[in-house]
Amino acid sequence: MKKVFLMVIAFVMVLSVASVAMAQSAPAQVDVFFYDYSDTYIGSVRASMEEQLKALSDKFTYNFYDGASNQGTQTQQVETALTRGTDLLIVNIVTTGSDEAAQTIVDAAKEQDVPVVFFNREVSDAVVNSYEKCAFVGTDADEAGYMQGQMIAEFLQQDGNFEKYDLNDDKLVSYVMFRGELGNAEAFGRTKYSVQNANELLKDSGYQLDPSKANQTDATQEQDGISPYYLYGNWSAANAKNLMDTALTTFTLDSGDIEIIIANNDDQALGAIESMNEQGYNTGSDSEKYIPVFGVDATAVAQDAIKNGKMTGTIKQDAVGMAAGILYLAQNVQAGEELLANTEDYNVDEGVAKIRIPYAIYTGE
Repeated sequence: MKKVFLMVIAFVMVLSVASVAMAQSAPAQVDVFFYDYSDTYIGSVRASMEEQLKALSDKFTYNFYDGASNQGTQTQQVETALTRGTDLLIVNIVTTGSDEAAQTIVDAAKEQDVPVVFFNREVSDAVVNSYEKCAFVGTDADEAGYMQGQMIAEFLQQDGNFEKYDLNDDKLVSYVMFRGELGNAEAFGRTKYSVQNANELLKDSGYQLDPSKANQTDATQEQDGISPYYLYGNWSAANAKNLMDTALTTFTLDSGDIEIIIANNDDQALGAIESMNEQGYNTGSDSEKYIPVFGVDATAVAQDAIKNGKMTGTIKQDAVGMAAGILYLAQNVQAGEELLANTEDYNVDEGVAKIRIPYAIYTGE
C-alpha cells in the first residue's frame, strides 16, 4: 500500500511539473491598440510588429485594433479585450495631452492583473509608476528636435548653401514649421529644439533661422521666439498640403518669404512638397527651383523623396527597433518574467520603466 501511495504521489508531482511547463510555454494572447492606422510611421511599426509576431507564433496569438484617432473607441476596444481575456495590452494611446485616458486603461488592466506596455505616444511617469506591470517603449521626445536642428545646421554650413538658400541675403533663413498634435511631447520637442539647436550651432556663422511670416502665430504657446510660430498640420500630409497651398497664395518661394521647410514628421514634409510641386519646385528635375525640406521618421516614401531630389533629410525613427523593443517585453510576459527583466542593453530611464529607442540622421546615405 505504501509503495502504491508513493507511486501516486510521484505521478501527481510529474503531472504538476508538466502543467507548469505547459503553462509557461503556452502562447500568450497579446492585444495591440494603434492610435490610427492612417499614420504612416505607425503603419511601419504595425507591419514590423506583425512580421515579428508571425515569427514568434509559438509564443503569441494576437489581435490588432485601429483607434482611428478616437479615444472613446480605443478605450472601448481595451475594455472588450480585457473582458474577453488577454495576457498583455500594448497601447499606442490616442490622447496624449492629459493622463486621464492612459490612467483609465492602466486602472482597468491592474484590476485584472494584466501588464500594459504603452508605446510611441508618451504617457507620463506618474501613469507608468502607478502600476508595477506597466512600461513605455518610445523615443526621447526632444532628441529628434535636437538632431533635426543638427542636420539643418550641417546642411546650411555646406559650401555655398547659405548664399544659395538665403534668397534675400538678409542673413536670416526664413522657415515654415509644420507642427504635430498640440499637447504631444514629440511635437513640442521637435518644434522648439530643432530651431533652437540649429541656431546654437549656427551662432558663429552670422546666419540664423527665423520664422517666416507664412507661419501662423499661436499666443497660447511659450513666448520663446520659436514655439508660437507654425502651421498646424497635425501629422497629416493632406493638412500640410492645404496649409502650404494657402500660404502660397500670399507668399512666394523665390523672394525669401519661405526659404526652408521644417516638419515634425515626414507626412507633413511630403504634403508641403506636393504643394510646392504645383509651383514647379522640388520636383527633382530642376535643382535651382528647390526649397530644403526636413522631416522626421525616415518613412519609405520620405527616403524615396530624398533619393529623387525632392526632400533634403529626415530623422530616422526606428520602426523595426520600436517593434522589437515592445515584443522583447512581451516575451518576458510570456515567459513569466518581470516586465523589464534583462533589459540592460536598452536605454531605460532612471526611476521609471521607460525604454528609449534612439534616433539617427538620414540624408540618403
